[in-house]
Amino acid sequence: MRKNLVMSLTAFVTLCCVNAIGADDMNSMFSEGKASGQARMFYIDREYQGSAGTRTHRGSTAIGGYLKYETADLNGLSLGAAFYTTNEVDSRKTKDQTLFGVDNENYSILGEAYIQYKYGNTIFKGGRQKLSTPMLSDDDARMLPSLFEAYVITNKDIANTTLTLGHVTKFAQGTFGRTYNAASSSANALLSATSGYSYVDSLNQVGEFENVGTYAFGEKTDGITMASVTYAGIENLKIDLWDYYAHDIMNIVYGEANFSWKCLVADTLKPYAGVQIIKEDSIGDEFGGEIDSTYAAAKLGVKVQNFDLSFAYSKAGDNSAAEATAGGLENAVVSPWGGMPAYTQGMVTRHMFLAGTEASKIAAAYNFKDMGANLTTIAYYTEFDMDANSGYGVKRTASEAGFDAIYNPQAVKNLQLRLRGNFPRGFAETTSGKTGWNEYRFIANYNF
Repeated sequence: MRKNLVMSLTAFVTLCCVNAIGADDMNSMFSEGKASGQARMFYIDREYQGSAGTRTHRGSTAIGGYLKYETADLNGLSLGAAFYTTNEVDSRKTKDQTLFGVDNENYSILGEAYIQYKYGNTIFKGGRQKLSTPMLSDDDARMLPSLFEAYVITNKDIANTTLTLGHVTKFAQGTFGRTYNAASSSANALLSATSGYSYVDSLNQVGEFENVGTYAFGEKTDGITMASVTYAGIENLKIDLWDYYAHDIMNIVYGEANFSWKCLVADTLKPYAGVQIIKEDSIGDEFGGEIDSTYAAAKLGVKVQNFDLSFAYSKAGDNSAAEATAGGLENAVVSPWGGMPAYTQGMVTRHMFLAGTEASKIAAAYNFKDMGANLTTIAYYTEFDMDANSGYGVKRTASEAGFDAIYNPQAVKNLQLRLRGNFPRGFAETTSGKTGWNEYRFIANYNF
């Protein structure tokens, strides 16, 4: 059935191309196209805990970004392509591997190359592209994002409703996934697969489009078929429901609802709340092993003019001792394709998807626009109550505090300057001690 669907979509797009090529203004399709892109500079410095003189201190600076060209719309048809690159400027003796490709080398990639067709309220997009969905996403946390080869149809014919149907065949991991050396141990493989990346090798599968099954578990599959409904027809309420059928691996159901309301006490108070649920079940040949996981989270917050305060809590299903010994994956939330929608994630600590973990997060943000500054500041604290059977270290409490400051200077349009810091404690723990660090990042993005 899936092959017939893909063949039908291919025939549909081919027909559209034939009709478009016969148009008189084919030349204007390209001459009126638009180039865009982003220049990015990324500096990162991380110093691990430990005795002075013995603790690891790593850091790097890279420049790169992307350059994109998209043709003008011709009878609904357009084409697009984007070139991505990352290049080292400077590094400490120990490089930060999350800014580069295999062997910490510079790399470039044709990250987007797609055909798009619009007809009424329906859009088809096929080829290499960025995706931003709950469980399949670009996760643009370092120099280059993760990218996909996919064929996606979206439709908005029903009022206040967006329908999505798509099929994803390949995944090109971005640079951030290299932080998880999945091949080095079963514990690291577990952490990688629950943090958005490969269970078999997240260090060396970067910058190349791989079959989604090969990338995640070392076994080629027929891809991932996804469908979703987003409904916003009730005032102040938005509901999202997604289903991802990863052939011979697992089926993922993701649901989220967000609601806001007026405060009866003061008009300046704007409360809001959200809930999210993830359910995963292994299917077919079970290339990821037996998976039967659940995750639930809730968030409650309030906005007061330019101030935003929120609290979130989540819980993942428990492993037995035998399941933990077998690797801990069975009741963990597996997310190997960049998806990271959790309310309780930290900037780098993503332990909330490990089996049995209870996580909480408090965050506060303030926008200084009323003071004449295009500055937003965020501070947060996350805590992860780790279960003895999580499969990732012993029972403990891991935590992460951090901040984020985003500044858009008025003097330079389209420039964004960003200073970030994160300070995990108890990120990992073995008989030799705990792992934590202090990390600072400075990012400059110029969009054109």
